[in-house]
Amino acid sequence: MTTYGLLTFDGAEELDFAGPWEVFTASSMLRDHADTALLIAERPGVVRCNKGMRVLPDHTLDDHPPLDVLLVPGGNGTRREVSNPVLIDWIRKTAAGTAWTAGVCTGALLLHEAGPARGRRVATHYLFEDTLQARGDITVVRDARYVVDGNLITSQGVSAGIDMALWLIGRLHGRDHARAVRRYIQYEPAPPYLADEPSAG
Repeated sequence: MTTYGLLTFDGAEELDFAGPWEVFTASSMLRDHADTALLIAERPGVVRCNKGMRVLPDHTLDDHPPLDVLLVPGGNGTRREVSNPVLIDWIRKTAAGTAWTAGVCTGALLLHEAGPARGRRVATHYLFEDTLQARGDITVVRDARYVVDGNLITSQGVSAGIDMALWLIGRLHGRDHARAVRRYIQYEPAPPYLADEPSAG
C-alpha cells in the first residue's frame, strides 16, 4: 500500500496536484484500490487555488496518516508560503519520513526553503528557473521535464507533473503498471498548434 499526500494551499496551481492525483488514484484503482491519495492543507476548510478552483482537503498538517510520498505543487501561492514557517517546517519534517518527495513547478521553491531540494538537481517552471538558481545551493536543470535526484523528484510546470507521477508509479509498482495507468487515463499527448510549426498562412 502506498499513501500519497498532496499538499494544497491558497494559490496552488490546479493541475500541479490534480494531474498527479489522477495518476495516483488511477494507479490505485488498477491495484484493487490498494493505495490512498490525500489532499492536505494547513487548515480545515476550502482552499482556493491559482485559477479559482476550490478544493476541500482531506486532512490538515496535524492530522494526516504517515505518508510514503509527499507532493508539493507550485503556483503563485508559493511566493507567500515560502515565508510561512508552519508550512515550511511541516514540509521539512514530513519529507524526512517519506520514501519519495516530489515537487511540481514552483513547488521547488518551497522544497528549497524547507531543505529537501538543497544541494540537489531540480526542475521547475521555465519562467522561474533563474530565480530559483539565484537562491543558491541548488542546480536547476533546464532541459528535462522531470529530474530525479536521490529520493527527490521535481518537474517543470503544470502538465510535466503528470510525466513525473507516471515515472514515480513505475518506480514504485513497475513499468508495465505505469504503462497501464497511462493507457487508462489516455495520456498520449498530441498537442495542436505546436510552437515550432510553420504558420498555416
